[in-house]
Amino acid sequence: MPPPGAPGWQIPAVGWLLDHCPSEYRMYAVWRRHPLALAWVTTHHLDGQLGAMRTAYRGLRVDLADHVEPEGVAAALAALEAEGARLLAARRAAGLLLEAMQGHAFVPRL
Repeated sequence: MPPPGAPGWQIPAVGWLLDHCPSEYRMYAVWRRHPLALAWVTTHHLDGQLGAMRTAYRGLRVDLADHVEPEGVAAALAALEAEGARLLAARRAAGLLLEAMQGHAFVPRL
């Protein structure tokens, strides 16, 4: 993705943001016309997904221990952990895009 401030940088940013929202969001022209609003709603959507992953991770062992063999529980917990890490990275990136769209200037670090 081009850095904020580069010509046309918001076009690929909108595509990336839409990739992290439910597919139905692509039906609404408002998100392409108002990328700042899309970035804002994407951060909230990812926050909700992170909350759901954390709740599932906390409850999986207790709720499914009588119905899923231990290897299955361990595999499901590992999958939830990996998905949580992916969502956390996406949430951080969406937050940075939101800040960039709000005009925040990023200073490179050495």
